[in-house]
Formats: sequence, C-alpha cells, structure tokens
Amino acid sequence: MKSYQLYFFFIISVIMASCKNDGTGTSTEGTNTTSQNVPVPRFDRDSAFAFIEKQLSFGPRVPGSEGHQQCKDWMVKKLKEFGANVIEQDFEATFYTGKKVASTNVIGQFNPQSNQRIVLAAHWDTRHIADSPLSTARQDEPVMGADDGGSGVGVLLEVARALGQNPIDIGVDIVFFDAEDHGKDIEDGVQLTTEEARANQKTWAIGAQYWSNNLHIAKNSVKYGILLDMVGAEGARFPKEGYSLRFARPIVNKVWKLAQNMGYGNYFVNQEDQGGVTDDHFFVNTIAGIPMIDIIHKPASTPTGFGSHWHTHNDDIHIIDKRTLRAVGQLVLAVVYRENNGQM
Repeated sequence: MKSYQLYFFFIISVIMASCKNDGTGTSTEGTNTTSQNVPVPRFDRDSAFAFIEKQLSFGPRVPGSEGHQQCKDWMVKKLKEFGANVIEQDFEATFYTGKKVASTNVIGQFNPQSNQRIVLAAHWDTRHIADSPLSTARQDEPVMGADDGGSGVGVLLEVARALGQNPIDIGVDIVFFDAEDHGKDIEDGVQLTTEEARANQKTWAIGAQYWSNNLHIAKNSVKYGILLDMVGAEGARFPKEGYSLRFARPIVNKVWKLAQNMGYGNYFVNQEDQGGVTDDHFFVNTIAGIPMIDIIHKPASTPTGFGSHWHTHNDDIHIIDKRTLRAVGQLVLAVVYRENNGQM
C-alpha cells in the first residue's frame, strides 16, 4: 500500500510539473483567484502547421498578386470562424521602385469593447525577390515564405482559434501587417548617410507604418504588443532583439523569463542582440508609441543576420518544425491568459 501511494504521488507531481512548464493548468502561484481565472489552453502545433501549408497553397503572397488576394480572403474567413470581429484596413503601398499597390492589414478583434488590450502581430506578405547573398538561384522570382511571413500567421491563427474556444475578458487584437517585406535591401559594404539610412528604413514594414498612423483602437487601451517573425524553423534561436530592449525592455524580460520557466530556454536565449531589426515593431514603437517586442529568429553566427533560408527559395514547408511552433505558440497563449488572470 505504501509503495502504491508513493507511485500515486509521484505521478501527480509529474502532471503538476508538466502543467507548470507548458503554461497550461491552474497553478496558484501569483494567480487571480476570481471567477475570471481561465486556464491556459494547450497550443495545437499540428493545426498551426496546417495553417502554414494552406498559405503556401496560394503561392507567394506578394502584394498585387492573385495568391495575395486569395490568402487575404482566407485569413478573413478563418478569423470570422474563430469568433473575431474582423477589420480590413485597406491602404495603398508605395514601394521603393515607385510602384503603387493596393494592400490590406487584416485585423481580428476579440472583446473589442475592452479597454485593456494586447496586440499580437505578424506580417502576411512575402518577399518579391530571392535576393539573399547566400543564394543565386532564381533571384528575380518571389519566395514562398513558409517561415518569413507564413509561420507568424500560422501561429497567430491557432492562437485565434484557442481564444474563440476559451474566452477571456481582456481584449486581444491580432494584426496581420501587409507590405512588410517589399523594402530595399542594401548591399554589404555600402555606406549610407543618416538621412539615407532613415529613408531606406521606411521602405520596409509599410503596413505597420500605416496602421501606426491610423490606429483602429485607442492607444491608451493597449498594454503592449508582441510581433512574431520567422518563428517556425528547426532549432530557432530567439535572442532579446535590440529595438525591443530599447523601447520595451520590461516586457522583453518578463516574456523571456516566462519562456525559460516553461522549459523553452533553448529557443528563448537569455542574450541581448546588439543590433535592432527594422521590423514592424520598430514603427509601432516609434510612430504609434505602443511598446511592442519582436520574437524573431536570429542565429548566433550568420552572414545575413538571419537563417540561411531567409529570402531564398529554401524558405518552404521543409524549414518548418512543429516543435518550434509549439514553443512560440504556447508561450504567446501563456502570456495572454496570464495577463487576463492577473499572473503577469
């Protein structure tokens, strides 16, 4: 009888530890014990993977293309299916080439009436050329963007599905930025003046710039934002990105601490990245004045600063690892539900 009891308590302790590590369950540490305390749902990595596959079925999602339009219609449909109030924020993007293209930020709102909100974001367009210096193959052709664009959208659509099935009180805005990846890349060794660098910076993340100047919500209702970019590759490494630290260091630190407590320290490394990435969050921070952090894959050593598949035709479904999707998605769900429960 005694050995059976020891075995029973061992099994119970393992289950409780597992719940604590993945952010699910109802651990009482730092909890709000009101009736609004909602357990963190489990992130379905297979579903997120399927959402990425679906995006790739449309082909490259370059603004102005048929695949781009089809993907937009599909995202709108899925967000509505999950119970979100959907806003299609149309705008005209002017690219560095001078070409003007109709573009759309797709926004899914949960609890639009709440004055306590978190913004979750990713870009949904894909690069129009394969201009990485690491590959010379078909450089004038658009890339599929399984990781660079597709992974963030896939994770957030699964987060939206979980929110629809497990309602909470705080507001969540899922924003899919358009026209992020059509900026002008600068060749290695080219020196720019400060003004030239600023002008070039503005060729990127056009959808985020438009959204930041035309907020669909009250700025003071947003606690903070989390941007996902390239969050699906095998063995991804997410250091503390430079601009995130500059504008939202306390948020970075608490999110990375939670990730490490959940057992995801092999992905969310406790290392500060020295350089900032010109990504959607930069303009959300500098134009909208909303603190937003960037979860972005940056290997420890690489010629481009990003994964070897970045802006190449290798960025296809084979790059995606379901374990990475699970780590990022479960963390995002844990942050949102813990904020709702007063645990952050």
